[in-house]
Amino acid sequence: MKLEEAIENLKPFINKPFGEFLSEEQLKGIRTDKGLTGKLLELQLGLSNSTRNLDFEDGELKTNKVDLDGTPLETMFIKQISNMIEDIINAKDFYQTDLYQKIKNILYVPVYKGNRKVKLHRSKWRLLPYIHLNLDNTPHTEIIAQLEEDYYFISEQIRNQLDKGNDAFIHTCNGRFIQIRTKDSKPYTPIYSQTYNRYISNKNYAFYFKKEFMKYLQEISPDYPVNY
Repeated sequence: MKLEEAIENLKPFINKPFGEFLSEEQLKGIRTDKGLTGKLLELQLGLSNSTRNLDFEDGELKTNKVDLDGTPLETMFIKQISNMIEDIINAKDFYQTDLYQKIKNILYVPVYKGNRKVKLHRSKWRLLPYIHLNLDNTPHTEIIAQLEEDYYFISEQIRNQLDKGNDAFIHTCNGRFIQIRTKDSKPYTPIYSQTYNRYISNKNYAFYFKKEFMKYLQEISPDYPVNY
C-alpha cells in the first residue's frame, strides 16, 4: 500500500473515539503504550503486521501520544541502531543510511489518550489530524538540514564516548530533533562494533524523535488545527 492511499483510508477515523471503530476485543487488548495502538491502526488502514523495514511501500506510519491541542507528550521511536552501528560510527552519508530511508516519508498520526489531569477510557481515545512529511519533496529544507546535522553530531558524540577507553560504552546522545537512547528488554541485546573490535554497549539503543521535532512539524504546517 502506498502512503497516499493510507491517508484516504485514515480520514474517516480522524477525531472519532476508538470505541466507534475498534471491536471490544481490540479495546480489551490495547495497552497504554503507542506500540499496540500503532499496530491496531495499521490493521484499520489495511496493512498487515510484519517485520518489513517500512509500513508502506513508500513510507512509514508513526503514532505518538499527545495532548488535546496536539502537543507531544512523549518522544517517538524511529528504529533500533544495532544493525547500523558501523554506519553511525563511521558517519556514513546520511542520505544513504537506513535511518534516512526510515524517516524520509512519514505519516505522523497524533493519538489523544488523555493526560495527567484527564483520564480517558480506551474507547474514548482518538486520532487527531495527521501530518504528512516527505523529506524528498518538502519546501522546508531547514528540517532536512537539521536532521542531517543531528545525525552527524550523534555520530561524533558516540566516537568521543568510545574513545575514552577500551571499556567505554555508548550513552544517550542528543541532537535538536533526534536522539539515541536505550531501548531493550531482557534478555538484553549487547551491541558489538567491528570498528572497535569489542562490545560497546550491554543493551540495544534506538533512534527517537524528540518532542521538539513533533512541535516543529506543527509549526511548519500552517493549516494544522490546534483546537479540536
